[in-house]
Amino acid sequence: MSRRDYEDDPHAPVANSLVPAASAVVVDGSGRILLQRRRDNGMWALPGGAMNIGESLPDCAIRETREETGLDVEITGIVGTYSNPRHVFAYDDGEVRQEFSVCFLARPVSGQLAVSEESTDVRWFEPTAVDALPMVAGIRKRVNDWRDGNMPAVR
Repeated sequence: MSRRDYEDDPHAPVANSLVPAASAVVVDGSGRILLQRRRDNGMWALPGGAMNIGESLPDCAIRETREETGLDVEITGIVGTYSNPRHVFAYDDGEVRQEFSVCFLARPVSGQLAVSEESTDVRWFEPTAVDALPMVAGIRKRVNDWRDGNMPAVR
């Protein structure tokens, strides 16, 4: 399913869904950040996704990271809470989702990097290399908040 992100766009479709979600800034012992290239929009992103009934937001971030990157992680902090009502994701099935996500800080504890059905590439990047990557504004904000040390934050 394809996805299009709209942020502060007066032509964006109206949201018809609000789903709790979590993402993770995963940082290795060398200070590199883990990113995946999303299959649905071709952009680089943090691992993350929608929370399931019966799980906590930290558990969601751990599960999504494992599913999308092959790595098991440990949550070590919170980067921020992101709920901009002017940021929506439009899916080709008609869902238009308003953003509501908690972004966690995490470190890898086991596993091996692997692409998933949701990604075409998974890699570690030096923090300065992220600026040149194609990335939606909402994800770039989370990465910049982490790099700038603006944690915890409410957005």
